[in-house]
Amino acid sequence: MPAIEQPRIAQLVRETRQCLKFTQVKLATILGVSFHTINRWKNGRTQPSLPTMKQIAELLQQMGESGESLLAKYF
Repeated sequence: MPAIEQPRIAQLVRETRQCLKFTQVKLATILGVSFHTINRWKNGRTQPSLPTMKQIAELLQQMGESGESLLAKYF
């Protein structure tokens, strides 16, 4: 999985949440991280680990066409 630059990670997290209609809390729960971790990703202070990025990619694959579009855009 190629590395994604921090500003794009923040945008990926935001767009993934919007497509899934998840709050930051719900996405955090699904990914097994805290709300604060999601917030730090969104604000560019930290990046998701490789296993978490794989989880995000899996979520996008499960979304169908809209998820595939985001996969192509970010991965």
